[in-house]
Amino acid sequence: MNTLKHVAIIMDGNGRWGLNKKKSRNFGHKAGIKTVEKIIKETIKNKIKYLTLFAFSTENWKRPKNEIKYLFKLLESFIQERIIEFNKNNIKLKVIGIKKFSSKLNKLLIESEKKTKNNNKLQINLALNYGAKDELVRSIKKLVKKKKIINEKNISKFLFTEGIPDPDLLIRTGNTRRLSNFLLWQLAYAEIYFEKKLWPDFNERDYNKILKKFKSVKRNFGKI
Repeated sequence: MNTLKHVAIIMDGNGRWGLNKKKSRNFGHKAGIKTVEKIIKETIKNKIKYLTLFAFSTENWKRPKNEIKYLFKLLESFIQERIIEFNKNNIKLKVIGIKKFSSKLNKLLIESEKKTKNNNKLQINLALNYGAKDELVRSIKKLVKKKKIINEKNISKFLFTEGIPDPDLLIRTGNTRRLSNFLLWQLAYAEIYFEKKLWPDFNERDYNKILKKFKSVKRNFGKI
């Protein structure tokens, strides 16, 4: 049976879900928060140490301004309301990506990371303003600047995920089969599951079904 330390999720389908309900895309984003809460609880139950959630990509800046504004407001509310609970449940919050938001949101993210830095039951990595190609370029530039040897070990050392084990499993909801510039380096040997359900419809049963499949799959890592 495979051990499972790290699950990464592309939470796709919020906007489409909202429109399918004859509501707005923002209605779907709000509904998606409930799924986030369910999956966090289920991750703890399964004793998984790392959960990485793709919340906002570098490409998402191309979306309508009102949607972006709503997403960040939703994020602010989520963190403000949950940070005490995170500490109570021994959950660590880490942001991967470039903190290039409003001063209020930047401050909230930095303070939340500091408040939870010593927690160790579960580490939630929020991928915000994150793009894997940009991450790799930044890593290599740092290596060149520091005159370090460019090899796999050193590239990994200067990624946003330094010190975090690579994901064992990637789940993408929304019936879309692509990685969308997410953790391209780190997902080299991850098992990938594409789920047809839109993120707000994804539930604990769906999650556990995928976890069960992962534990029984044969992983060769290049061997026979």
